[in-house]
Amino acid sequence: MRVGLLQLTSGDDPETNLAAVRRMIGEAVDRGADFVLTPEVTNCLSTSRTHQKAVLCHEADDPTLAGLRDQARAHGIWLLIGSLGVQTGDADGRFANRSFLIGPDGGIVARYDKIHMFDVQVTPEETWRESDGYRPGGRAVLAQTPFGAVGMTVCYDIRFPHLYQALAQAGARILTVPAAFSPVTGAAHWEPLLRARAIETGCFVLAPAQTGTHPTTRGKARRTYGHSMVVSPWGEVLLDAGTEPGVHLVELDLDAVDAARGKVPSLSHVRPFEGPA
Repeated sequence: MRVGLLQLTSGDDPETNLAAVRRMIGEAVDRGADFVLTPEVTNCLSTSRTHQKAVLCHEADDPTLAGLRDQARAHGIWLLIGSLGVQTGDADGRFANRSFLIGPDGGIVARYDKIHMFDVQVTPEETWRESDGYRPGGRAVLAQTPFGAVGMTVCYDIRFPHLYQALAQAGARILTVPAAFSPVTGAAHWEPLLRARAIETGCFVLAPAQTGTHPTTRGKARRTYGHSMVVSPWGEVLLDAGTEPGVHLVELDLDAVDAARGKVPSLSHVRPFEGPA
């Protein structure tokens, strides 16, 4: 199968972002993609909670979700919307960081709310408190497709290997990691984390990413690392998209999943243990 990863520099205007993503999906399809993936926060990348409250919508009313479902239907493709910021109606006003898998008929096959929140102090100047604006999900999601089961995750989830092991043991053959990674942590950790998750599970890892300096009308401009990646079940980097926005295609041979697991069947070697005390 041929997958198309979109590397974006989304701003804080959902309408502008949607127009760009539509064009890039069309390019990916013209180049033969069967499965197209977008990064985290495809609809709006903003550091301003006030602006997010003004432009983000509930899932049922979200124009980006509706527009991209139409795109999947029009082209007859599978589409992973890496994530959208959506209103939840929660009493504390927090949003959900929600990934959607869309089928060729435009239907929502699966949705996943990011479990692990990026609450970190990377440097004295770079502090993030994702949980201030987004509430964490609480359920791992495995989606069934004709080309195999897809385990859905988002960005900071990549640091929690037990989630990926659980998805693989439940049948995942492909793991998706749409992201908007920090340039500092990206340079240090992005590739080794993705390769580790692929090696540990014997899965393909597909990681479309945001990149560059993001246009903003309110709040501080944000920068992201880029380097969308595809990693094989044996840990080989099949794609590193660098730092420019664009459309990147990779052919996947899903027999490689069985080949890798046949050589090192670690998923079947997991054992319970006690401790440490």
